[in-house]
Amino acid sequence: MQDRVFGEAHGVDIHEVTLRSAAGMEAKILTWGAALRDLLIQTSHGHQRVVVGFNTIDDYVADTSHAGTIAGRFANRITEGRFVIDGKIYQLPVNQDGKHTLHGGGCGQAFSRRPWTLEAYDASSVTMFLRSPDGDAGFPGNLNVRCVYRLLPPATLHVELTATTDAPTLCNLASHSYFNLDLPAGFENAPVPSAIDHEFVANADFYTPVDSDLIPTGEIRFTSGTPFDFHKARPLKNTQGVGYDLGFVLRERTSPIADIVHAATLTGLRTGTAMDVYTTEPHLQLYDGGSFAGPAVGLDGAQYGKHCGICLEPQRYPDSPNRSHFSNAVLRPGETYRQVTEYRFRPS
Repeated sequence: MQDRVFGEAHGVDIHEVTLRSAAGMEAKILTWGAALRDLLIQTSHGHQRVVVGFNTIDDYVADTSHAGTIAGRFANRITEGRFVIDGKIYQLPVNQDGKHTLHGGGCGQAFSRRPWTLEAYDASSVTMFLRSPDGDAGFPGNLNVRCVYRLLPPATLHVELTATTDAPTLCNLASHSYFNLDLPAGFENAPVPSAIDHEFVANADFYTPVDSDLIPTGEIRFTSGTPFDFHKARPLKNTQGVGYDLGFVLRERTSPIADIVHAATLTGLRTGTAMDVYTTEPHLQLYDGGSFAGPAVGLDGAQYGKHCGICLEPQRYPDSPNRSHFSNAVLRPGETYRQVTEYRFRPS
């Protein structure tokens, strides 16, 4: 375990904590946006990097792709930035094309684009804390949030997100790492392999269609017979030119602390490395990185661009405050929001 000052942002020192497991796994975590900056897994060929990450704090402050961070107070989209709780209308900043709210707002508003507090750490885990005050980005209630990253054997990244409030509010958090499982040694100072060549399987019979603004239409459709049918493993790249930035219905959440279930599997065909995603959440957002807007140069000089990584974001349904039949994202005093997600790697 190592703690160092990575840089300064908003007048605050940003820390980087390095975690290591006995099995050779290594993670670098920033207090900026609670970001997973780097993740290395042990393979038969040595260490393999599996996420997109940047070199400096300036890169992270400039990044609008939310790479590696925790999205919130409400991950994904809210139509026109407007919602109602207990008969009261709330208006949020509209940072998506001036029309809708995405990932909780813009710089300084979204949880992914502000400093968190380093609360505790040991050799294989780190805990960070964020207090979001009443009225923050238009959301009601003081919200206390914790993010715990933990390395588990043999090759698992465990992410636990919890939150409490003193007034009814929205809470929908999501891990927003860009995964690329085809990053073998030797890609330094070169374009990374396109992640849409990865094979993908989703443990879902239904998906939530979206409109041209990527707002859910409110429908829940069968995946069968559509470009969103991933019952069997197949590459994300397709002949129809279909891009992916929408969600899969995993299951109904039956209790606040439900067992984690298998949501999806992503496999890099060049390396043979696979990643299984397990989560407590009812909805999995698949984003293929087609509009990636992060810095062009990352770790070890890697050149990032369109489709440099795949985001698999367990969460509540997008725009759920405006869709009564979607999963409930209202958090009330006395309740605890809790999400557990595990990214389990099967190295080649």
